[in-house]
Amino acid sequence: MRIFKFGGASVKDAAGIRNVYEVLQIVGHEDVLLVVSAMGKTTNALEVVVKNYMDKSKELKESLQDVKKYHSEILLDLFEDDKHKVFSDVAAHFADMEYFLGHNKSPNYNFVYDQIVSYGELISTVILSHYMNYRSISTTWIDVRNFIKTDSTFRDANVDWEQTQKNISKNVKRKQLNITQGFLGSDENGFTTTLGREGSDYTAAIFAYCLNADSVTIWKDVPGVMNADPRYFENATLLNQISYREAIELAFYGATVIHPKTLQPLQGKEIPLYVKSFLNPKLPGTSVSKGADLDPQLSCFIVKKNQLLISLSSIDFSFIMEENISEIFALLHKYKMKVSLIQNSAISFSVCVDDKFGNFQELKATLSKKFKVSYNENVSLYTIRHFDDKASKMVEKDKKVLVKQISRETLQIVTLES
Repeated sequence: MRIFKFGGASVKDAAGIRNVYEVLQIVGHEDVLLVVSAMGKTTNALEVVVKNYMDKSKELKESLQDVKKYHSEILLDLFEDDKHKVFSDVAAHFADMEYFLGHNKSPNYNFVYDQIVSYGELISTVILSHYMNYRSISTTWIDVRNFIKTDSTFRDANVDWEQTQKNISKNVKRKQLNITQGFLGSDENGFTTTLGREGSDYTAAIFAYCLNADSVTIWKDVPGVMNADPRYFENATLLNQISYREAIELAFYGATVIHPKTLQPLQGKEIPLYVKSFLNPKLPGTSVSKGADLDPQLSCFIVKKNQLLISLSSIDFSFIMEENISEIFALLHKYKMKVSLIQNSAISFSVCVDDKFGNFQELKATLSKKFKVSYNENVSLYTIRHFDDKASKMVEKDKKVLVKQISRETLQIVTLES
């Protein structure tokens, strides 16, 4: 079985849905499982719904209507008959969402987030499944929440691999086209959970691992994995083949083409990963597999925007020792700060983090009891794998460097843009 993952950009409109059909006609669709994200920017739009709901905003109804209208326009473009079953199936999901909004009693933002945002994937896969059937490709729509079981860490759930393995190996039927949702799971109480933003790649890897799949293909709007993000760097070069190790390093440092959690389950069973273009499906793309670390050997550039640089110093000029660092990391874990860079001296400690849950003010209040806290918001973290002087100078040009760190193969700098 092959696992294909199609992200939001590939199904952002009716033309995108039609293109997925064309891609499947070219590469085949028998014994395939499709993992599909929400359409376009639907996740962002549903986040607005969640915010309006939690804030008890008068704009809640309008924000929900915007999501309905967006999907309705796609449906009307794809299906000539507005009595087609897809219309009632999509309407049923929106009705379920509105029922939750009307009856929920939990004040937990992360819980509410997962219950609402998940409808993006449920609705996109319903539309895609019906369209494939409409175009004479028979599909089986499956609810991923019945397969991937997790703990109750809403918005960043951990997979219960033993139960998930049983569910998938026993119930996923082969020799057909299965369509399911990325990003989602459910806890032991049956509540929807999510695996973290951009988690659909991880979903594909979970299914591949549990099914001993032949391969995973992530379909993107780029030719494959580039050595730099073309939005920020000129003359980005396609990487034809990279090893699991190199891909894990790139993903860890923030390369957005592959989700960081995706590689480990694939590497464990040596399942190859391909990153290919849904605009040009015949192109070879990038192969991630066992082999040389990087081919060709060239510098790889990664940038993470909107980071937070926190610098701590001891109030009484005492050393910041192991017990202090242990306490700091416990707090970073508690407040869900993703650490990207660490640097310390005798009486200071700096860390560059991603505050994706907006917990910094609480963390700062706690840290201020023991340390002098200074910080810079909206900094950029640049990482260069296999760096040289030319690459370093190019990145540092016209920027104020706040932190610079060099190891054998990797250079990282935290900058304020000029």
